[in-house]
Amino acid sequence: QDKYAQGFGLGSVNPDLASERQTASFSVERLTTVLDGGAEHTRVRRAVVEAIERDPVFSRENQYFQTQNERYEAAVRKAVHLQKKMHEMGWREDGPEFIYIYRALAGDVAFLLHRVFMRSISVLGSDEQVAKWIPLATKHQLIGSYAQTELGHGTYLQGLETTAVFDTTTQEFILNTPKISAMKWWPGDMGRSATHTVVFAQLYVHGKCYGVHPFIVQIRSLRDHSLCPGITAGDIGPKMNFEHIDNGYLMLQNVRIPRENMLNKFCEVQPDGTYVRRGSQKINYFTMTTLRVSLLSDEVILPLMKACTIAIRYSAVRRQSKLNPGEEEAKILDYQTQQEKLLPQLAAAYAFHFINNYLHKLFDRGYKEIQERNFSSLPELHASSSGFKAMLSQYCTAGVEICLRACGGHGYSLLSGLPSLYTKILASCIYEGENTILLLQTARFLIKCFAAASAGQPVPQSVTYLAAVKPGKCPAKNKLDFLNPDIYVEAYQHTAIRLLSSTAAKLQDLIQSGVKKHEAWNQCTVQLVQAAKAHCHYITVKNFVETVEKLENKAGIQKIMKHLCDLYALHGIFSNAGLFLHDGYISGAQMDMITASYLDLLGVIRKDAVPLVDAFDFTDKSLNSALGSYDGNVYQRLYEWAQKSPTNQQISPAYEKYLRPLLHNKLSKL
Repeated sequence: QDKYAQGFGLGSVNPDLASERQTASFSVERLTTVLDGGAEHTRVRRAVVEAIERDPVFSRENQYFQTQNERYEAAVRKAVHLQKKMHEMGWREDGPEFIYIYRALAGDVAFLLHRVFMRSISVLGSDEQVAKWIPLATKHQLIGSYAQTELGHGTYLQGLETTAVFDTTTQEFILNTPKISAMKWWPGDMGRSATHTVVFAQLYVHGKCYGVHPFIVQIRSLRDHSLCPGITAGDIGPKMNFEHIDNGYLMLQNVRIPRENMLNKFCEVQPDGTYVRRGSQKINYFTMTTLRVSLLSDEVILPLMKACTIAIRYSAVRRQSKLNPGEEEAKILDYQTQQEKLLPQLAAAYAFHFINNYLHKLFDRGYKEIQERNFSSLPELHASSSGFKAMLSQYCTAGVEICLRACGGHGYSLLSGLPSLYTKILASCIYEGENTILLLQTARFLIKCFAAASAGQPVPQSVTYLAAVKPGKCPAKNKLDFLNPDIYVEAYQHTAIRLLSSTAAKLQDLIQSGVKKHEAWNQCTVQLVQAAKAHCHYITVKNFVETVEKLENKAGIQKIMKHLCDLYALHGIFSNAGLFLHDGYISGAQMDMITASYLDLLGVIRKDAVPLVDAFDFTDKSLNSALGSYDGNVYQRLYEWAQKSPTNQQISPAYEKYLRPLLHNKLSKL
């Protein structure tokens, strides 16, 4: 390939980008290992990325020019090839490499729901069921999916309409989607690929409904892939993104499955129809809850990191108009408005990386307890996963769009990599629970904890602050005081408590005045959502501060992270000024100090902006962006990539059909 090749730093680096790297205040390599959780993790990740990017089957080079069918076929080809590759490399599903494989493929493979299928059997199935199904799934002797969402119901599980009726005479469950809204709609891998799926359905025994339960159902023949009797299934059609995933629909008409196909680690229907429950029904939610957290890193935080990398590198090489008369045109990253768009997104990407680590620790602890049949941590896990999934997906989606717009016209080109990052991350606001509903679930938990804390009862670790004594006013005297984490953490805590306590009081007043409980709740939902967001925002700031305090104080790491932490916190106050000014906790004069400190920080972090995105350590192939490559040769690359467009390789049929007659008709009259 020529000098614009896609490798890491091939060809000469644009001097405008090279100069940015020479003045880094910290060791980029050291920060990369901090983000990876240690040098060994960095080594493993790079080895996985290199192995995958060297393999031509995994190439995403012409992805922006492919049709939906081509994308789907490529995704299936990659998924099948991946099995071979894992075997060849000695990578295991439970090995340290696994988390990096999906990331290196940028999610561009089929059968992602196959893992969710396996996960749900492992968590919800008995030992016998695990022994039967997991080996088959591991060897890909079947392809699984996860059929929960219906045409008429998504987040509200109790409302699902698919039914499973137990027939004691044949020892079978009979599954039906009794009306159009009951058909399964959206499950990935189900439109064309899956042979089996876990169907969530309302269980009926002897005419009594026992609620939603999971059932393993075969939907396609293992011989010729034709649909099984009673099954109607297909693809749901074009979407904003995820063209490579065959999201499907599924209708069931009197489909019979053996009694053993109901996943029964926690509940079972015995041969005579007796329903037995073991442990907590809430465990069904645990699978969803862990899925929610496992998605955050790859589907929500990484796209923001990638968008920041593309936009910040581009802003260091794009020059436009003059800052100082008589000098050359300025880098757009030198304009304060451009810094104010991009640097808070960069700070947020770091903040969210650290909150993701916090959530994983919380969940690992909770998972151990659940294995021992102790379900007491479930409410906190559920509330945390719901709130942070909602807050992060909402913020990161907005952040990616800001990065796209900050690149001007070129950001709108698919070749920039930004539109596909945006349309993909946009879906994260909806799947695995619609964000508003998730925030309301978090709020419900917070209201309960607030009542308990006010009554002096013990509450989970993450909400002990609700019992804190609240000082009346922020003690800051000048702009430097706002670089003291104690000051801004206290401000966030105060605001979170205020929003929650005022909403709790409103709820109480409504109920005492005779309004029915559910109606009173509905009248408070806008403020409840606000309170849940404030809680998550507070925990994110507090966790960033605690993380920075624990960082090693060498290679300049702690210092630059402290700047980013300050920026993240002050940007949050600056952008939500009303919440902090509302009760006078922060005064107008103090808000001016916050603004001054915030704007000063932009200039400080500007100097390290390019090294800070370099530390994310994305290869050019993983960014797949003409604007964001390591060498900064954006104009050459845009032109080179545009040449690859199929429309530039052939004459359009529209010329013969329409343009020629039009032009010749006109010409003859000249």
